[in-house]
Amino acid sequence: MSVKEKIKEDHLVDVLEQNLNEIILYNDDVNTFDHVIETLIYACEHTPEQAEQCSILVHYKGKCTVKTGTFKELEPKCSLLLDAGLSAEII
Repeated sequence: MSVKEKIKEDHLVDVLEQNLNEIILYNDDVNTFDHVIETLIYACEHTPEQAEQCSILVHYKGKCTVKTGTFKELEPKCSLLLDAGLSAEII
């Protein structure tokens, strides 16, 4: 790879990273593990294993990044989480 190609690649990586946001899911004392898992599978297209791991992290750590992408991609997914009664935000 030439120096010019490397610089171009590094620039593209920087641009892509700057445009990404995250959905953060927060712990609460209301929702069950099953509800959180089912909602993550539905809203964020997680596998059952991913959803279970996220629910455990949220429970023990208080929060977890459950999805990364552009704001436009994340907004409807975050809305589904909120509509299901979960505490989440896009950062």
